[in-house]
Amino acid sequence: MPDKPSRGADLRGAARLAADATAGLADLVEAMHERIARLPGSGAALDGRTGGISGVVYKTIRGVTRVAGGSVDALLGLIAPALGRYGGGAERDAIVAALNGVLGDHLAASGNPLAQAMELRGRTSPGPAGPHVLVLLHGLCMNDRQWLRNGHDHGAALARDLGWTPLYLRYNSGLPIAANGREFAQQLEARLAAWPVPLQRLAIVGHSMGGLVARSAVDAAVRAGMAWPKQLGDLVCLGTPHHGAPLERAGHWIDTVLGATPYAAPFARLGRIRSAGITDLRHGLALPLPEGVRCCAAAACLGAPGGALKEKLVGDGLVPLDSALGRHADPARTLAFAPDRQWVGYGMGHLDLLSRAEVYAQLKAWLS
Repeated sequence: MPDKPSRGADLRGAARLAADATAGLADLVEAMHERIARLPGSGAALDGRTGGISGVVYKTIRGVTRVAGGSVDALLGLIAPALGRYGGGAERDAIVAALNGVLGDHLAASGNPLAQAMELRGRTSPGPAGPHVLVLLHGLCMNDRQWLRNGHDHGAALARDLGWTPLYLRYNSGLPIAANGREFAQQLEARLAAWPVPLQRLAIVGHSMGGLVARSAVDAAVRAGMAWPKQLGDLVCLGTPHHGAPLERAGHWIDTVLGATPYAAPFARLGRIRSAGITDLRHGLALPLPEGVRCCAAAACLGAPGGALKEKLVGDGLVPLDSALGRHADPARTLAFAPDRQWVGYGMGHLDLLSRAEVYAQLKAWLS
C-alpha cells in the first residue's frame, strides 16, 4: 500500500510554487496551509495566516520570493517529520485537485510535488473484477473521490444495480485536454490488457471536462491503433462543454465546484489565473463523436422547461444547454447525439448531475 500523502511534501511543493509567484499567491498558499494544519472541529476562526515557524516562512516568501525559494524548501524539508501525515485524505485531495485545476500545467512543468499524476483507481465495487467495465472521469478542479456526493456515487450504484465494475480516473485537470486524453488512452489500454476476465462491455462516463478528456482519448487511441476503442460500447457525457463554456474564467468554476468545500475557499483568489485545461474549456473540443459508439449527453438547466433564452444560455450555471447537448449554430459542427440519447434535467445545476436521482435513473436506462 502506498504511503499516505506527506504534509511536509505538500508544504514543500506549496513553498516552491510560492517562490515562483507573487506575494498574492503566497497569501493563498498560506491560507491553504492554515486549513490543512488546523485540527477539524477546533472552532477557531480562520484568518489566512499561520503562526510559529510556518508564519515566518510565509513572511520570508512574501519578502524575497524567488531568492528565498531554495531556503524555504530546505527548511520545510527539515520540519516535515514534525508535520505528520494525513488521515483519510479527502480534504487534502480536494485542495490538491483545486490547485491542479488552476495551476496544474505549471506544477507539472516545474516538477512540483503537488502536481497530480494520472491514476486509474478501482473502488466501491465488491467482489472480483467483472466483464463489464465502467470508467468514470471527473471534471475540472475535482478528483475521483468527488463522484460521491450527497451520499450517492453513480459508479457504485451502477455496480450494485447493473453489475458494472467501476474504475475512477484521477488526473491533473490543469493540463491540456489533449495531453490528458493521450495519457488516459495509454493507461486504459494497459489496464484492460491485464484485465483478469474476458471483457464483454466497456463504457465511459465523463462529468464536465471529463467528457472532453474521454472524447480526446478515444480519438488518440484510434489514431494509435489501440484495442480498447473497438470494445467501447457507450460514452456518456454529463454537463460536458462540447462547444465550450463562456464561464471558463477560473473564478466561476472555483466558486461553483468548490464553494461548499471550506478547505478550498482560498482558491477563489485565483479568478484571473487560467491553466491550459481551463483555457481549453472556452472552445470545447473540435472532434466528431466516435463512430460505432452509443454516445449520450445529459445536460442540466437552472430554469424550467420552456424557459427564457437567457436561462438556456446560462444552462447549469457553467455550461450552456446547447453546448452540453452538442448543438451548434453551424450544422457541420453539431454533434450527432441521437434524440433518445439526449436528456435535460431542469431546476438543477452543474454539480447536481453527480447526485440527483433523476440523473441516475437516465444513466441507468442508457447503460442497462
